[in-house]
Amino acid sequence: MKADLIATRQAIQAGSTTVQAAAQACLAVAQSPACKHGFMQLTPDALQRTASHPQVGKSPLAGLAVSIKDLFDIQGQITQAGSIVLKNQPPAQTDCLAVARLRAAGAGLIGRTNMVEFAFSGIGTNPHHGTPAAWDGLYDQAVGGPGQPHAPGGSSSGAAVSVATGAAFIGLGSDTGGSIRVPAALNGIVGFKNTARLVPTQGALPLSTTLDTVCAMTRTVRDAILAHEVLSARHVPAGQRPLSGYRLAVVKSLMQDGMDATVSRAFEQSLNTLRAAGARIDEIALTELNGLAPMMSTGGFSPAEGFAWHREWLDRDSARYDPRVLQRLMRGSDMKAYEYMDLVEARRQWIRSVETELVGYDAVLSPTTPITGPKISDVAPGAERDAEFFRINGLLLRNTSVVNTLDGCGISLPCHAPGTLPVGLMAWHAAMHDDTILQLSLLLEPLLQKH
Repeated sequence: MKADLIATRQAIQAGSTTVQAAAQACLAVAQSPACKHGFMQLTPDALQRTASHPQVGKSPLAGLAVSIKDLFDIQGQITQAGSIVLKNQPPAQTDCLAVARLRAAGAGLIGRTNMVEFAFSGIGTNPHHGTPAAWDGLYDQAVGGPGQPHAPGGSSSGAAVSVATGAAFIGLGSDTGGSIRVPAALNGIVGFKNTARLVPTQGALPLSTTLDTVCAMTRTVRDAILAHEVLSARHVPAGQRPLSGYRLAVVKSLMQDGMDATVSRAFEQSLNTLRAAGARIDEIALTELNGLAPMMSTGGFSPAEGFAWHREWLDRDSARYDPRVLQRLMRGSDMKAYEYMDLVEARRQWIRSVETELVGYDAVLSPTTPITGPKISDVAPGAERDAEFFRINGLLLRNTSVVNTLDGCGISLPCHAPGTLPVGLMAWHAAMHDDTILQLSLLLEPLLQKH
């Protein structure tokens, strides 16, 4: 595991390294084959200017490299959202609020990261700008080794690769149905999705105004807490309880359906490790999850709200969209107003019911994704692979999207054994349980690393 931001900041303050040296190391990785297709644009001059500021090493983010998903406005740059449709739009006049908060905390912006076009897939492919390979520890073709590269997860694909490879300490991204936690799981890093209302979306190109969440990926939980504090402009208090003081739940139905052998083994061993360390884990039914598919049968929020934003672009430029993204957006064109209003009310009632069932529990534990990352060749653009693409996309997003529908918060922690494909364990709960999830995760992280 590469040093995290907090450890590097401490080394800078102790004089054992410099901000400039850290910036050069990150740039070297960002320009290496490990990050092929990971960035839409590198900004070495901006990073080096920040690193050269005499007091930046004392700031919360210490001038260290932060990557920005190509969904967020950065002053003077064009926000393309991984598309070619927007490439001739004027540059942003101001930073979006999330970027402004990162800058104010001393972030060194290393560049804009690649992403699924308009953030509408959990796999991570992009036919316009290439698909970065997951940094999965097996040293596959992405860095000249044996085997075939695996998909990085999406939609924050490049953000995950930037953090996992060491090009950035924090990867700013978004999570509408799992776009932070899925790539975190597939790259073996930490991804925290906060309660959506805690971080403003101002200056971020929307997919679903109901579900969009601005959040980040990091190498460790303590860095995740730091990133969340900066983005949300709030403090996360230190936890006071031992692991045995938390009451945890596991949902057998839906969340564990269809697990592949690697995920099943890692998840079972993780639960055994936590129980041996004193964790109290109950199995609960949470039958409300069975109502999700019927509730979304008319399409769900993302297609409807995404189509509403894109409809003028689609009228004149649909041929330049990723066909798979286009297909999902067009599903929103058929939703009737009363169906949308029914969905809003059904979700409100569903949230209330799930929250009632979770009373008394501090967190639910689930596999972040039921499967490991697919080979890029199996899901690459091409109509002959569309059926497999959509099947895998549904599986990758199934568990994480529960938390978005709940308006909740969740974190993905790496829990796989060395030498195997990355697997994530997700700890989650309803809205405004963010502090508890983060405090608990600080206790889970070293146990899962030992496992």
